[in-house]
Formats: sequence, C-alpha cells, structure tokens
Amino acid sequence: METGLISPPAGAASASADEQKITGYGWKALAGSAIGYAMDGFDLLILGFMLSAISADLHLTPGQAGSLVTWTLVGAVAGGIIFGSLSDHYGRIRVLTWTIVLFAVFTGLCAFAQGYWDLLVYRTIAGIGLGGEFGIGMALAAEAWPAKHRARVSSYVALGWQAGVLGAALLTPLLLPSIGWRGMFLVGVIPAVVAWVIRNRLHEPEVFVRSAARRKVPKGRPFRLLVKDARTTRTSLGIVVLCAVQNFGYYGIMIWMPSFLANKLGFNLTKSALWTSVTILGMMAGIFVFGQLADRIGRKPSFLLFQAGAVAMVLAYAQLDDPIAMLWAGALMGMFVNGMLGGYGALMSEAYPTEARATAQNVLFNIGRAVGGFGPVVVGALATQYSFQVAIALLAAIYVLDMVATLFLIPELKGAELE
Repeated sequence: METGLISPPAGAASASADEQKITGYGWKALAGSAIGYAMDGFDLLILGFMLSAISADLHLTPGQAGSLVTWTLVGAVAGGIIFGSLSDHYGRIRVLTWTIVLFAVFTGLCAFAQGYWDLLVYRTIAGIGLGGEFGIGMALAAEAWPAKHRARVSSYVALGWQAGVLGAALLTPLLLPSIGWRGMFLVGVIPAVVAWVIRNRLHEPEVFVRSAARRKVPKGRPFRLLVKDARTTRTSLGIVVLCAVQNFGYYGIMIWMPSFLANKLGFNLTKSALWTSVTILGMMAGIFVFGQLADRIGRKPSFLLFQAGAVAMVLAYAQLDDPIAMLWAGALMGMFVNGMLGGYGALMSEAYPTEARATAQNVLFNIGRAVGGFGPVVVGALATQYSFQVAIALLAAIYVLDMVATLFLIPELKGAELE
C-alpha cells in the first residue's frame, strides 16, 4: 500500500551514523584545544602564587602586584576579540598557532623582567596571546565532534584549564623555592610548546572548510551576526551574563583564597596549595558531570541545576570557620561554581553559524572575563570592609541573576547541527 512517504536515499542512514562517530581527528583537535587551555590556567594561577615573591624582588606595591593580574586579563579580553574574528576569516589552526607563539615569547620574557613596567608590558602581551585560546579551541573541538557529544567535548576542553590550574597548585610549592619566580615563568612556556607541536599536525575542521568555500566573509560581519536579530541579541546578552557571573565568581574566590587561608587561618604555601588542589578537583568533577548531563537532559536544565547548587554552596561555605570543613566544602562549592564552564562552549557553538562561531566564543566569553576581572577587586574591598565570609556570601546573589538570565534569555539547543 502506498504511504506517500519518500524513502531516504541509499546510504543516507550510514552517512548519518558516520557523522555521529568520533574520529581520530576529533581526538587530536580535543588534545590541541585542551592543552592550550591548560596553558591558560597554569599561567594565571602561578602568577597568583608568585605575586609575593615578585613583589619582594622587584619592590612592587600591592596595587602594582594586583595590576599584573588585571592587565593579564585586559590583554586576554583584547586578544579574544582580535583573534576570534581572525579565526573566522583565516582558520582555526593557523590563528591558534599565532596565539601560542605570542604567548610563549612574552611569557618567556617575563623571566627576564627588570622592573614593574617591563613586566607589566610582557604580561599584557602574553595575555593577548592567551585570549584567543578559549574561543578558538572550543570552536575547533565543537566542529570536530558529533552533535550528540558536543557538550561532553566542550567540558573536556574546559577540563584542560583545570588541569593547568591543578598543575600550578602542585608544582609551584615544589619548584618556586628552588628556581624562583623567573624559573616558573620559563616552566610556563612548556605547555605552549606541547600545544604548538600538536596543532601543527592538524588541518582545518571540515565544517569550516565547507563554510569557507561557500562564502567570503565581509569585514565586520562576524560581529554583526552576534546581534543580527532580536532572538540572537537576547541569546548574546544571556551568554554575556552567564560568562560574567562565571568569571566574577571564579576569580573572586580563587585569587583571594590563598591569601585568606594564609592570613586568617595561618596556612603556609603548601597548605594553601592543598586547599586549592581539593577545590580544583571539585571543579573538575563538576565540569565533567555538567558535560554528561547537558548531552542527556539539555543545556538549560543543567545550567539551572548547577546555578541553584552554587547559591546553596556559596552561602553554606560563608558560614564555616573550621579548616577541615572548609577543605571539603570548598570541593563541593567548586563543583557547582565552576562546573558550568563545561557548557558554555557547546552553547555558543550551537547558537551561532560557522562564520561567526569563534568570534562569538571569544567576544562573549571575554566580555564576561572583563567583568570577572573586577571580582578580585570587589571581593578584596568587601573582605577589607567586612570579612571574607561576607564577601563570599554576597557572591550568592550573582548566581541568582544567572538563573534569571538562563530562564529568560538562553535557548535550548541540545542536539542542534552546526550551521
């Protein structure tokens, strides 16, 4: 009997199945992206651990020392905007190579700084190189993996950052006393070299090659595509809010926590590193779990679950004063506060077309990073005026804002094929 249905062409089912397979190229793209992001995390955390040593050696004021972190983030914002757009024009692999060379050269120069101003310049330019890592690496991984695994691969790239931070937390207490802060900057170049070697063995993702063959991107078009209509503008605004809250909470907690543990609880560098390491392990667990959940139950439900968990854990953590309780609660807080990092890459990859994907990843995330750069300043000011516990408790309010943005501004894009 005729049904009126048209049968799919022969081979269509197998072609679709092939598109859902994870290829060797996909694994290499993941490795290159994750190691580059590990470089980013390693660099920023060793800077936090080394501020006291750098300040003593170069006779820096507290304001000057803090500005080294701030201007690294400023450079990262600028680099993200610049290199994201270049990546949509010239390709993921080529531009990622440019960013890695820029970072490696100027991080190495930091080891030879003679004073505040030349170190500030080196840090800012190294930050520009760092800025391209997140967005371009996320776009590369998303384009190399099938739709049903996209949140997972985004979370795996995000785990690269945490692996770099964990490496910094473990290696700094061991190496800093023997090789000094100058030697630590040279160690920071090693992940860049590894990432460069891996990326030199990759070609551009097929989805990017097909897109590039169909069109010539006019100058400025990737930026316009972020606000091309009302729906896209709402999505972009919502993503900026999510990324701003993510970075504000992360930097506000992680930059100040070692100092707080040292000054208030008498922790030495080794004990502070232990706390940081346990918290980071919680963050890594959260990122991994988020990626699994988001591919199963969807992006929005996963974000809302973790945002609610962040509110609860931040408020609970602010009530603690026992070091052991703070250690384990820190792991749970880290799980919810930073677990959401595993979802931004997938969300932004699915919300924007190939010709603007890396631009979206870098511009929107780095706008959030720019706002997040004020986290250490605000937390420090509140901790000085009141207490560190009060400052942490007030962070809970920003995760409530996060939930509102997710509910009303963020679309559900689970399983969407990339345009």
